[in-house]
Amino acid sequence: MTVAILYRWRVEPAKERQFEAAWREGTKLIHEKCGSYGARLHKGKDGLYWSYALWPDEQTRRKCFRESGVTDAASFKRMQDAVIEYFDEIALDVCVDELEAPPEGKK
Repeated sequence: MTVAILYRWRVEPAKERQFEAAWREGTKLIHEKCGSYGARLHKGKDGLYWSYALWPDEQTRRKCFRESGVTDAASFKRMQDAVIEYFDEIALDVCVDELEAPPEGKK
């Protein structure tokens, strides 16, 4: 069953660009090495960063972080360096999926 995960972080203000760039690199690596369906990064008005990541299933996600070595990549170390507070992950089962870009010319 497809699973979505919400990740949240509070980032040191002076390191926001570092965090965003490292998040992008790490997310691409996870997508390539682990078969995730990708993710989006958002920043709330309260300064918290939120990421919405979609996975084929929880087993694939757990295996990725346990066995692939992706978290040893330099991008993850740069992300960790920028984070001042981590929050618990929130797992969500996908019920209805209408998240997609509009067709070309319909923006």
